[in-house]
Amino acid sequence: MFSYCSDPSTIEGLKWLSCYLTTGKHISMYWSFGTVLLLLAITAPTALAFGFAGATAARSRIAPVSWIGKGYTAIVRGVPDIAFFLFFVIALDQLFEWIRHEVKCPDWTDPIRQGNDFVVCTEAKLPLGNAAAWVHDTYAFFLAVLTFSIVFGAFAANVLTGAMRAVPRAQIETGEAYGMTERQTFWRIMVPQMWVYALPGLSNLWMVLIKATPLLFLLGIEDIVYWARDLGATKTPKFTDYPHGDWRMWYFLALLVFYLCFTKLSEIVLDRINRRLTLGQATAAGEAQRKAAA
Repeated sequence: MFSYCSDPSTIEGLKWLSCYLTTGKHISMYWSFGTVLLLLAITAPTALAFGFAGATAARSRIAPVSWIGKGYTAIVRGVPDIAFFLFFVIALDQLFEWIRHEVKCPDWTDPIRQGNDFVVCTEAKLPLGNAAAWVHDTYAFFLAVLTFSIVFGAFAANVLTGAMRAVPRAQIETGEAYGMTERQTFWRIMVPQMWVYALPGLSNLWMVLIKATPLLFLLGIEDIVYWARDLGATKTPKFTDYPHGDWRMWYFLALLVFYLCFTKLSEIVLDRINRRLTLGQATAAGEAQRKAAA
């Protein structure tokens, strides 16, 4: 990065540190912070969509639809996150490849399951063997986002179901008395008001999602935990120009500061959203705002 970094053995102190922190691997680590933030930015609304769909399905009067909604919430919430991540990503990847195999290789005669191996034709591989590295990384990230969304969508569904039940029944009946259909009362009365009751639970879920991002490491994605462990481990002169001892404590301390700062920022934003939603509402938070303004 700097001109004086051409021979690390001749520099020391802050110059050595500036060269060390601007190596190619460290640049990759800095980019991995963006990977975590991108995961959160995509997963949060996607998981909320899964949760809303699950909560709506659970309330359906059509029995099979209701069973699907309740089953999705119960099953996913009942499986440990690590076990679900390690199983579901492999199963999802094999499902996609099996579908492509059936479409692209209809003349295939060999069994797909061969002992412990899952064998599909070359054209069905995801991604293709000759695909660029960024395609492999993007596909792995897509599977991670989808898995995170399904897992946290189940928890969001549980929160939203409770929020829908918390909306006063009298308001729904008032809408019906004015001639609104069930669909209209749902979208015009229940949905706008349920967010007030759902926000505390969704806020906690957001915090848990932030804390769960290190699971990317288990999915083979080079996230900040991967780089902290790799860069912080003991390095000898034989393998690197910047030898050092076991510095993992300092790298993980940096991750600790990052997560604490990010959660604090999240608390500030969520508090403002909560005050906005409860303004004028007949809730304890809304009553507190009216008393404070009086």
